[in-house]
Amino acid sequence: MIKNSLAAYAVAITTLAGATAAGTAVATSPAAAQPQAYPSRNITMVVPYPAGGSVDGVARVLAQKLQESLGVSVIVENRAGGAGGLVGANTVAKAAPDGYTLMLQASIHVVSPFLFKNVPYDVVKDFTPITLVAAGPLIVSTSPTVPAKNLKELFDLVRKDPSKYTFATSSFGSAGHLAIELLKREAGVDALVIAYKGAGPMLTDLMSGQIQLIADPALSSVPLAQSGKIKALAVTSLNRTASAPEIPTVEESGMKPLDFVSWYGLWGPKGLPPEITAKLQEVSVKVLGEADTKKRFATLGFDPIGSTSPEFTKFIADEMARAEKIIKDSNIKTE
Repeated sequence: MIKNSLAAYAVAITTLAGATAAGTAVATSPAAAQPQAYPSRNITMVVPYPAGGSVDGVARVLAQKLQESLGVSVIVENRAGGAGGLVGANTVAKAAPDGYTLMLQASIHVVSPFLFKNVPYDVVKDFTPITLVAAGPLIVSTSPTVPAKNLKELFDLVRKDPSKYTFATSSFGSAGHLAIELLKREAGVDALVIAYKGAGPMLTDLMSGQIQLIADPALSSVPLAQSGKIKALAVTSLNRTASAPEIPTVEESGMKPLDFVSWYGLWGPKGLPPEITAKLQEVSVKVLGEADTKKRFATLGFDPIGSTSPEFTKFIADEMARAEKIIKDSNIKTE
């Protein structure tokens, strides 16, 4: 009787153990252990400049739109420091390629190796281009104290007495800096270009007459021009812009046509998986095409673009070649 009971118990234990093992096998099978679909947590969008500038403005519009579409928080993190935003960019270059750390940066990112001696990363190899986000022309402005009514008149004044005129840029190597160098070369003048640490102090000195010529995005320049605090002479596009139709083109301001923009892109660290790159690119293009996004970018002086990753990669290569030529032709010294 006891033997039969033990035998039955043994059979029951064996059966239970087999069922448990089978259950464990199911629970730990590859199908059950699959990672969560991307994205499953907050995304950080690094902006390598202080809040309030044009890069930050573009980033905040895109971040909000991505957040609405992806269903997770997209947090803009301002990591200012280093020439050309090197500190923030280096953070992204060293981040895990999991899609949770991205960078919104301007054209200066790909220009930096031609200008700075100790860039701690490779601007091409250490990043994954996701999409070209937006672009917009620059506003070329002078101080209200300068009597010139257009660019031609300003450069005529500079030729007569170069020591009285100082040009400036918000950042060494920025789109504004290269635009000023192009205008200088076209006009045949050799005025000093001072590099400021941001648009704020540069615009303050322009308003007070300490400097006499800048090229800066519409976001910071147009409100000051419309209030009479600075004098906008030209816009660096072939046609006038909708955000400030009263400002003439460079050609209308008495010089040869100039088509030069400040542009902004979205990058991830190198090795970003193709499926994550594709998802971010597709969602970005979708939200950049929305009417509300276009309206919000227009108030900043930019046009949303949206490109494929290969298109953005080619665009970067073309822009690097163009910037290198401008720097060499203008004899801009590296820092």
